[in-house]
Amino acid sequence: MAIRENVYQVLDLIRPEHILVSVFDKAGLEGLIRGILEVNPAARFYSTGGTGKKIQEILGNRSGNYTAVEEFTGAPEMEGGLVKTLHPKIHAGLLAERGNPAHEEYLYKTLAGMGGSPGVYFDVFVGNLYPFSDVVSKKDTTPETARVNIDIGGPAMTMASAKNWHSIAVLTSPSQYAGFITALKEQGGRIGLRERFELARQAMRLIGEYRSAIGVYFSGLDFDKDVKPSVHIRQ
Repeated sequence: MAIRENVYQVLDLIRPEHILVSVFDKAGLEGLIRGILEVNPAARFYSTGGTGKKIQEILGNRSGNYTAVEEFTGAPEMEGGLVKTLHPKIHAGLLAERGNPAHEEYLYKTLAGMGGSPGVYFDVFVGNLYPFSDVVSKKDTTPETARVNIDIGGPAMTMASAKNWHSIAVLTSPSQYAGFITALKEQGGRIGLRERFELARQAMRLIGEYRSAIGVYFSGLDFDKDVKPSVHIRQ
C-alpha cells in the first residue's frame, strides 16, 4: 500500500451539490436542508432509514432532490441496520481527491462498471452518532446493550470526511448548522477551505472522544460477572 500526500490542487470554495446525511439526532435538519437548497436548488441528499424518511418529509414534493443510499449503491440494508453505508460507492465519494484522474476514473467508470450508476464526489457529510455515553450512564445498562449501541458506519464516514477536508465539509452537531448556512450564503453558496478545516478538527476530536469512551467502558468489565450473564450462549 502506497501512502502519499495529495499532489493535486485543492479547491478553496466548494458548492454543496451532493450531501450525505446519517444522523441519530435529527434536530435542526429542516433548517440545514432548506438553507442548502436556498443556495443550490439542485442539491441532492443521500441517506437511509429514519434519516431518509425525515429528509423526504422536509423535501415534500421535491422528491427529485433525494436518493436512498440503497438505491445509490445497489446494496440492500442488512437486517438490524448493521450494514448500510459501508460500501465503496459511499467511501470513495468521501475520500476521493478532486482533480485526481485515477480517483475520477474510479468514481465514474470503475464503480459504474460494478453495476448501476457512477459514483459522486460528496461535498458535505452530515452525521452524528449513537449516544454511547448516554446509554452506558444508565444504571440498568448491560454490556450487551452497550455493545449494540456502538456506532460503526457513522465514525467511519465522519473520519473519512474529516481526513479529506480538502474536498468535503463534515458536520457533526446540529449546533454547527446555522453557522454553516451563514458561511455558505456569505461566500456565494460555497463553503471555504478554512471552514472545512475547522469542521474537520472538531470531527476528529469528537471521534477520538467517542472511541475512548467505548474503550474505557469495556476495559472496566469483568467477563464472568458483567458480560457472560447478558449473552445467550450456545453450548
